[in-house]
Amino acid sequence: MSDLNCGSGGGATTYAQLRIASIFIVGVGSMGGAMFPVLAKRTNWLHVPKAAFDFAKYFGSGVIIATAFIHLLSPAISELSSPCLSPAWLDYPYPLALALLSIFSIFIVELVAFRWGTAKLMALGVKHDVHGHGHGLGAHAAHGPEGGIPDGDSSSEKMEKDLESAHDHKHLDFSAAGQIIGVFILEFGVLLHSILIGLTLAVDPSFKILFVVIVFHQTFEGLGIGTRLASLQLPPKYNYVAICGALLYGITTPLGIAVGLGVQSTYNPGSTTASIVSGVLDSLSAGILLYTGLVELLAHEFIFNKEMISGSNGRVAYALSCMLLGCGIMALLGRWA
Repeated sequence: MSDLNCGSGGGATTYAQLRIASIFIVGVGSMGGAMFPVLAKRTNWLHVPKAAFDFAKYFGSGVIIATAFIHLLSPAISELSSPCLSPAWLDYPYPLALALLSIFSIFIVELVAFRWGTAKLMALGVKHDVHGHGHGLGAHAAHGPEGGIPDGDSSSEKMEKDLESAHDHKHLDFSAAGQIIGVFILEFGVLLHSILIGLTLAVDPSFKILFVVIVFHQTFEGLGIGTRLASLQLPPKYNYVAICGALLYGITTPLGIAVGLGVQSTYNPGSTTASIVSGVLDSLSAGILLYTGLVELLAHEFIFNKEMISGSNGRVAYALSCMLLGCGIMALLGRWA
């Protein structure tokens, strides 16, 4: 306990040039992992087969779930059990309570938003089911009648089609908003984590090991975020959302490293203040990623996915293997960071 430093000024200054270079190296890994799926989905010059997207999607789901448990919840427990903190922090499992608070907060927000959105859609005459498939009134007619209809009341048909089109556009807007909110929640939890990772890397004494692990960590996590962004089914006017989300993820950890290097002489990741802030943010982020990973990704991709329920055993086994591989690799990285 003699070398315990609970105040400011505990950052390591070794490997100064490599720490500066890590801003760009980690940035390339993060940006590459997040941007590649988005660009591959939206450009013609990158021909990526659907099987590769499926692998990245399921792999990324495993990465996100393992990140919640191994890279967020576990460090939060350690940070809020620091000897620099008051013994009162040990009287209650605050990290788990904060994660629980985060899970139910996200759940309630999504429930309220879903109920409000569904009520709005019903008022507009658009049906909406829990799996996100909406159909405007007379949607089948929009694709043309099965039998021939004489060219009678053309103005009446035009009005009906215009009404259906308006309904469809309203549904697209609500659907797009729901998807954007879901991805924003996921990315918010990841970005908080990425900032803290960057700050830690900039001042941690065990820099070399942590540096290598974080490059892989951020690349894999970026792949998980990127595939979710790429799979968004949004109207053309919202295409910028996926690109902005990938760019934001790509710059967050380098920004954290740069800030950490800027306050290297005064920032001590083991200080009382840093432990409390990191522990609280990691706990809240863990809850966000747990809810998103288990409900939005795992349940919706497997339990509520018709392709998985009625698909072949081989397809289901492949998807599960990809998910478990991503989870296993990210959990293994927790051995060093």
